[in-house]
Amino acid sequence: MMSEPWEWEPAANARAEASDVVVAAMQARLEERFAAAFGGALGSARPDAVPRDAAFARRASHGPRVLASAPGRLELAGNHVDHQGGQVISAAIDERLWGLGARNGLDVIRVSMEGFGEAAIDLSDPSWDAPRPAERGTSAALVRGMAAAFAAAGGHVRGFDLATAANVPAGAGLSSSAAFEMMVGAAIEALLGAGGASAVPADPVALALAGCRAEGAYFGKGSGAQDQLASACGGVLLLDFAGERPQVSPVPFDAAAHGYALVLVDSRHDHSFHTDEFCAIPADMRAVANLLGAARLGDVPPERFFASLRQVRHELGDLRALRALHYYDEVARVADQRLALDLGDFRAFLAAARVSGASSAQFLQSVSSHGEGGRAHQPAMAILGLCSHLLGERGAWRIHGGGFGGSVLAFVPTGELDGFTAAIDEMLGYAACSVVEAGAPGVWAREL
Repeated sequence: MMSEPWEWEPAANARAEASDVVVAAMQARLEERFAAAFGGALGSARPDAVPRDAAFARRASHGPRVLASAPGRLELAGNHVDHQGGQVISAAIDERLWGLGARNGLDVIRVSMEGFGEAAIDLSDPSWDAPRPAERGTSAALVRGMAAAFAAAGGHVRGFDLATAANVPAGAGLSSSAAFEMMVGAAIEALLGAGGASAVPADPVALALAGCRAEGAYFGKGSGAQDQLASACGGVLLLDFAGERPQVSPVPFDAAAHGYALVLVDSRHDHSFHTDEFCAIPADMRAVANLLGAARLGDVPPERFFASLRQVRHELGDLRALRALHYYDEVARVADQRLALDLGDFRAFLAAARVSGASSAQFLQSVSSHGEGGRAHQPAMAILGLCSHLLGERGAWRIHGGGFGGSVLAFVPTGELDGFTAAIDEMLGYAACSVVEAGAPGVWAREL
């Protein structure tokens, strides 16, 4: 169990911060959005007494602006094991969520989200920090959840305005929701915290856990904290969820040095359409753990699970048993992959990645929807098949993140990169491939 204070050097395992050109371009884009959203005419009514958009017509007295940014993430090893106390290898990537915020002198939090509309939280409501059923599944729920977490930690929440933009595609499995949570949390800390704006949050792990709680209690999609930790901390990380507080360790990962590129293949099927199926995976694993007298599979020794396999199958069915089997084998694979990276044996890492991808498809069954139409429409599974056909044992491929659509991650020899991406795009009929790099900086916020 980890109880010591958080000690992490943000730059120790991450590439240099985004270039000044990129930051300046995003700041200019956000300045325009901020002015358009929050420069309206004077209004005097409380936002809960008038139409929703009236909150954005109230005249604000803006203080100093804060720019905040958080990355999306790659899941390099370990699929659907974080919520059961397992280990994963995850990495921050260059695709990021951005926000520009300022205190507004009002009793309302106002957020204008590019592509996702507007939200207003009335702080004069005594129950403003409680989840709202009507907001479940929306970005507004995440804003409320992160503000409530700041208040629960002893912070004084005051009104602020925030305009957001992104180059992390939603629904593609890059954890846009986690990046949004981390960006909002860092912006709140910089705008309202006692220490003012700083380069990084005071405790990235605490911020990540707050985001995980917000996603479960407010957004309605409970899972592990892998996505939030990768976005908060940056770099390439081994995340160990065995204790009450996750342990975070840097991992030596450099695909390019071993002659490989990381390619995300977009299925063009938004995995957020399958939240119920996603949530069923941790629920099924917990059911097995509960049957064996524990809260999660990480608290059940593997030998006990296999000794009880007939009971699990009889009482809970084969799907739950298979998902538990995936958990135990996947955790062992992650340990092997970490060792392979430490030893510089990238081929061994890739071999385990191929087995991981097969396990997610066959045993975890997280690649294609089990619902109506699943036989005719399996875009992510089709992409896995194409990757297998094109790469063979020269590379690797695996469903990325939560599954049921989203993206497939392929490890492609650099000499085959152009041919691979051209072939995939041609066979799918659209521009599906994007080359990404692992190891971007984590969340940050700073006063302008």
